[in-house]
Amino acid sequence: MSVTSSNRGFTLLEILIALVLLGILSAALYGSYFTVLRARERASEGMEARRELGSTLDLIRREFAAAKFDRNDKHLRFVVEDRDNFGKPASSLEMTTLIPSPGAGRKESGISAVRYRLVEKDKRFILTRREQDIFFESPDAPEYPQMERISDFLVECYDSNSAKWVRSWDTALNYALPAMLRVTVHVLEDGRPVEFSILAHSRITGS
Repeated sequence: MSVTSSNRGFTLLEILIALVLLGILSAALYGSYFTVLRARERASEGMEARRELGSTLDLIRREFAAAKFDRNDKHLRFVVEDRDNFGKPASSLEMTTLIPSPGAGRKESGISAVRYRLVEKDKRFILTRREQDIFFESPDAPEYPQMERISDFLVECYDSNSAKWVRSWDTALNYALPAMLRVTVHVLEDGRPVEFSILAHSRITGS
């Protein structure tokens, strides 16, 4: 009596089906892997943007709290200009403020002129900051990127005489610092603008 082997191997059709299934599975795993990577990158960028935003707004709040003005001193000034960029707020903010000394042995008066403004670079908007000592540094101090991923920058001043928020201020005309400062920015998160705002009070009175 003969024994017939049951090991027939794989047919071409079975191999093709296995290859198709393997390709589908590999594509699914490949797509899931890069989806997770993109999600992690977006989360990391969002955390960096929030950190950048928080430090910038806190810096402006502290600088305004230490802002200094004296109508008899032409070096001391506070100016907010109302500007827009394609219908979006793009305020410029300039103030003279007390700056802590870095303690590096440099000649410094401790009073600096600080300016914030929105500039366009590579079809994106960047909030820049320039700082220069009003007595010891050259007038062509460079601007540094302070905050990216920003779509607009609005600075408003509270006029205690009219009890209104205004978008322009000049101590050469108002003869005093505003009672309060409100800064509102929109940053892009997942392609959507999200609003953040701070309210700052001046601790140093000017005359």
